[in-house]
Amino acid sequence: MSLAGLTLDAWRGLAPATAVRVARDAAARVGGRVVRVDAVEHLGAQLHRALIERDGQEFALIPGGRVTLGFDAAAWRPTPAQSADYARSAARGYGYATDLKGHLAQVLSPRREVTLAAVLMAVEGEHLTEPPARTPSALAARGLRMPTSDEWEHACGAGARTLFRWGDDCPLDRVPYDDPTGPQHTPNAFGLRIAYDTYTTELTSDPSVVRGGDGGESVCGGYGTLLGWLPLATANVNPAMAEFAYGEDGEDLYEDFTVRPVLAL
Repeated sequence: MSLAGLTLDAWRGLAPATAVRVARDAAARVGGRVVRVDAVEHLGAQLHRALIERDGQEFALIPGGRVTLGFDAAAWRPTPAQSADYARSAARGYGYATDLKGHLAQVLSPRREVTLAAVLMAVEGEHLTEPPARTPSALAARGLRMPTSDEWEHACGAGARTLFRWGDDCPLDRVPYDDPTGPQHTPNAFGLRIAYDTYTTELTSDPSVVRGGDGGESVCGGYGTLLGWLPLATANVNPAMAEFAYGEDGEDLYEDFTVRPVLAL
């Protein structure tokens, strides 16, 4: 199996021994070593998970190909509890629409199909050491780059079309900050620690989009429980926080933002 043709479906369908060989090939290309290749249950079937270490940093192998991204808010059916929770937030002046579906349509990327290359993506995000405008060159000096917005979303959801990477639901009696054992703390299907803390703000190569959190704005602002979880939604793009991060107000706070480095294959 060539890395150039490593689609999500092809990766899922490999025999375990072949998956190990593919992981070793990927590691050799970047001067790294395979840490682990195992499998997890994901979307009703087994999915290989390969972790590769280079220069003391762990990366997960993310297959590419033609993938479906975004969220179809119009087709989604919220639970009565989710709708009621959002209605309480809207009554206090929070949210972008009177109903939950309308709000989701404005804060989540639309359903679409894109073609992506297989890459290695850092298991953990890292804090910026330079302002956002200089981050690409700082990463390039280490042989790395920023993820594209589509790459981040695909790596987070791993083919799931649900609201969150773990499903459509979330606890409605607490916000993520108050939930130390919740589903957000489990590594995702590719082995990434991603979309786990709303106080995190991950930058991508698209300056109009940030991912994985809102810097704690929803929690500190008292937006409500569901709105407190939505920054962790796989398709959440958060343009307002992106404008802050790349604007004058965020210039001196760049060390609070993170980026998830990518190694091209």
